[in-house]
Amino acid sequence: MENIKEVRVRYAPSPTGMQHIGGVRTALFNYLYARSKGGKFILRLEDTDRTRYDEKYVKNLYDTMAWLGIDWDEGGDKGGEYGPYVQSERFELYKKYAEELIKNGEAYYCFCDAERLERIRKIQTENKMAPGYDRNCRHLTAEEVQEKLAAGVPHVIRLKVPMEGTTKFHDHILGDIEWKNEDISPDPVLLKSDGFPTYHLANIVDDHFMKISHVMRAQEWIPSTPLHVQMYRSFGWEHPEFCHLPMVNGSDGKKLSKRHGSTSVNEFRARGYLPQAIVNYVAMLGCSYEEGKEFYTLEELAKAFKLEHLNKAPAVFDYKKLEYYNANYIRQLSTEELYKWTLPFITGTGDATLEINPENPQPKPNVGPEYSGVALGEDGRPYCLDKSMNMSTEDVEKTLMGLMPLIQERLKFLTEAAEMVHFMFTEPAVPPADQIIPKRLDAAKTKEVLENAKEFVEKVFELDHEGAEEFAKAKAEALGIKLGDFMMPIRMAVTGSRVSPPLIGSILVLGKERSLARIEKTIATL
Repeated sequence: MENIKEVRVRYAPSPTGMQHIGGVRTALFNYLYARSKGGKFILRLEDTDRTRYDEKYVKNLYDTMAWLGIDWDEGGDKGGEYGPYVQSERFELYKKYAEELIKNGEAYYCFCDAERLERIRKIQTENKMAPGYDRNCRHLTAEEVQEKLAAGVPHVIRLKVPMEGTTKFHDHILGDIEWKNEDISPDPVLLKSDGFPTYHLANIVDDHFMKISHVMRAQEWIPSTPLHVQMYRSFGWEHPEFCHLPMVNGSDGKKLSKRHGSTSVNEFRARGYLPQAIVNYVAMLGCSYEEGKEFYTLEELAKAFKLEHLNKAPAVFDYKKLEYYNANYIRQLSTEELYKWTLPFITGTGDATLEINPENPQPKPNVGPEYSGVALGEDGRPYCLDKSMNMSTEDVEKTLMGLMPLIQERLKFLTEAAEMVHFMFTEPAVPPADQIIPKRLDAAKTKEVLENAKEFVEKVFELDHEGAEEFAKAKAEALGIKLGDFMMPIRMAVTGSRVSPPLIGSILVLGKERSLARIEKTIATL
């Protein structure tokens, strides 16, 4: 089957909604296959559905591809010799070839109005018949057709689908597939009365003239494939090779949807995922690579991708697994990169402003100045909202950079950075006593812990990290308590929250005086 000189594949979404995980996987697999074969990846807009079309979806497509690092060779702003790559700019071509099918006896004019078609649908529904056109106009004589055309009767162009026999095609994943022609949509519309092509006509004409070698798309398109094969036959063209990708399901075995959690790429961005994590994990959905290896760059995936490694069975989207990938890639970032990626969530700008579906069962992340105490100025630099902290922009930037190595190991999502840095940019209120006092201790013992914490803070600035940890263990032992019960009240006093960077590092960044002052303030409330 691999006898084609140049691999040419395409991602051809309809700009009627935001890019989602299923679409991204289709784009990614097409991209990886093209790169693995030294071929071309084409980006095409199938914008014939003008009722749902919106320019914002076009922008979202390009933004998403750029964010993920999926580059294309033809289409979009790059053009190419087989353009235009937008269907609404190719109407004359579709009309020409629809009329050619009529000349060749492979299609016909249909003059049935909406009222008649609705009547047919009603009869079919009432009698539990298979839905579809009854082929009424297929039997009109040439004279009847000319008469109606001359009279200006509105019409569409329909394909003549064989009423007997079967249509066969080979799929790279599923093998040989045979479909009864009587089960193919009966004589579907190719060209509508307003001159707009249907998806089927535009898709076939574009794939042919753009020399698409392989059509890689979701398995939900399999019922359309026999029709497409018939259309290629009607034109006298050779059809591309087919590869129908396994579905992506949620944990309940049903098609992935918003009831499972985030599906839109924009929402994953708003929730603090890195593109590297999305690409790596999505590439694993329904495809295997090197055994025992989990993490791949985009370039490594392109080298390792093979059609024969695609699975037949549906892939299950595991949000916990994606979280694992995300945390791994966060840990690989440099301090400067982590600062760049977290700053929008700390300040409530950029990706933090992307829409999150209110019906999503996952909680909305706590991001922005309300949670971090840091906003973004008109100059694009962060500043501290709490004026009493007396921090310049330079102080804020320096402090944030100092916090990055501390929070890095604890971040699973970029969004978590906002709450983790908050203690540095505001004087936190003393938490309620029940949050300060460990379950195994009482108020008096907790007060004793905090009194001993003053010496611990002093030691943090005298010893290295390991030495400070050993000192804390010794203090806890001397007090007859567990290490966690020693550290937790100190953490609450110093940071005002259980969500914070490692305690020793936090004390070092906050400074000795401010750390001790917060401990004293907390003691006074117990």
